[in-house]
Amino acid sequence: MNEEKIARINELSRKSKAEGLTEEEKQEQAILRQEFIASFRNNLKAQLDNIDVVNADGSVENLGEKYAASKKLS
Repeated sequence: MNEEKIARINELSRKSKAEGLTEEEKQEQAILRQEFIASFRNNLKAQLDNIDVVNADGSVENLGEKYAASKKLS
C-alpha cells in the first residue's frame, strides 16, 4: 500500500470525525481499509514465514516451511 492511499485513509478518518462522510466517501473508506488490512496481513505473513528456529538438537527449522507443509496435509 502506498503512502498516498494511507494519507487518504487518514484524511477520510479525520473528516468522518469532524463533519461526517458522504456515501461515496464511506464506500471509498471501506475499500481502502480492506486493502490496508490485506496488505498488513501479507506483510506479517511474509515476516513470519522467514523466521528460523534453532531446535534443542541444533537443527534449524524454518517456520514458514513447517506450517505450510502442515496446512497442505490437513
